[in-house]
Amino acid sequence: MQYYYTKNFIGFGILLFLVFFIFTTACAKKEADYYKVTEINDGDTVTIVTGSFFGIMVKTERVRLTGIDAPELAQEPWGRRAKNHLRKLIKESDWQVQLELDIQRRDRYGRILAYLWDKNGRMLNYMMVRDGYAMVYTVPPNVKYAEWFLQAQRLAREEKRGIWGKDGLSESPSKWRKQHPQNRL
Repeated sequence: MQYYYTKNFIGFGILLFLVFFIFTTACAKKEADYYKVTEINDGDTVTIVTGSFFGIMVKTERVRLTGIDAPELAQEPWGRRAKNHLRKLIKESDWQVQLELDIQRRDRYGRILAYLWDKNGRMLNYMMVRDGYAMVYTVPPNVKYAEWFLQAQRLAREEKRGIWGKDGLSESPSKWRKQHPQNRL
């Protein structure tokens, strides 16, 4: 008789665990559109949580902001400034972002290519260009917002914001990378 109760207790425990797991998974899907940012790698790359189990982070991935190019960290002081500006924008969204993918979903380094949207409905890629902390860098076929980004860059240049201002960036990030290939990623 005790074997019967033990067997049922174990079965009930497994059933309870499965119900709890399904419930927590269903609850997590309410916010599935948002990803938690765990790190700002530089002015155009962040790390997000893509998998968790009971609130414990089990998988992260790097995300490259599509359509823009921020100064490299070694391009002082603009690399650090761009990273700090992206950090400020993401912090204003409680470290939560939505990802919008274009046609090509990953770059040659395995990073997710995405347009990042904050909780206030702002696209962070656009904001980085508009605020003068990144320049337009479109790589076909991911050109969905290219015209919008070019308009933001024209405005930032006219207003002499960030890298376009006095003592601004002396060399584009892409040109700098060609001259310093060892500093990739």
